[in-house]
Amino acid sequence: MSQTLLKVKGLKVAYGGIQAVKGVDFEVREGELVSLIGSNGAGKTTTMKAITGGLPMNEGDIEYLGHSIRGRGAWDLVKQGLAMVPEGRGVFARMTITENLQMGAHIRSDKDGIATDMEKIFAIFPRLKERKDQLAGTLSGGEQQMLAMGRALMSRPKVLLLDEPSMGLSPIMVDKIFEVVREVYAQGVTILLVEQNASRALEIADRGYVMESGVITMSGDAKAMLSDPKVRAAYLGE
Repeated sequence: MSQTLLKVKGLKVAYGGIQAVKGVDFEVREGELVSLIGSNGAGKTTTMKAITGGLPMNEGDIEYLGHSIRGRGAWDLVKQGLAMVPEGRGVFARMTITENLQMGAHIRSDKDGIATDMEKIFAIFPRLKERKDQLAGTLSGGEQQMLAMGRALMSRPKVLLLDEPSMGLSPIMVDKIFEVVREVYAQGVTILLVEQNASRALEIADRGYVMESGVITMSGDAKAMLSDPKVRAAYLGE
């Protein structure tokens, strides 16, 4: 059995008087691509924010590399190899593509390694290389998503958290983003993918969890879930 890198235990999160996450348990093991699927408002993004310190948890714990990270800030977690690409991308609009990628490597001091990784990112995203001196705020939504993913990869994460990477993108760009997620995973990065697009998320995952109204209602092998009648009826429109 591979090592468990990320473990969420009994997580409860409430804000604005609403219990958004109601006692969630799941784990991500080294070398896995795990998809957390569910409809809008299920509590997926809230869970991701709690993992990365963006929202305080009311109960439960989150372990990373065997140690509790409760209360840790996102900047600290990046240093430990846990990086997130947030919903809505969050690029630095008034910086160029190159400057955004350099920001992703701010915790590193190996100049040669950073330069090598920059070229790797440009190889994965040729479109970013073509526009490397362009301001990030002038990019399309899909290009910004590519940049946000590239920026996160510049920190050389052990675990990459992706929150709704296909949201609001054209079908062609959705294809490209999922192709890149596959490629990053093939390079050995462990991934937790939160997605509304259940069929695409389960197609590329090893395991999946279904979240509804703040609780995990189903989990298992992703391919088996993809053919499960309940999953197909609820999320695949069949």
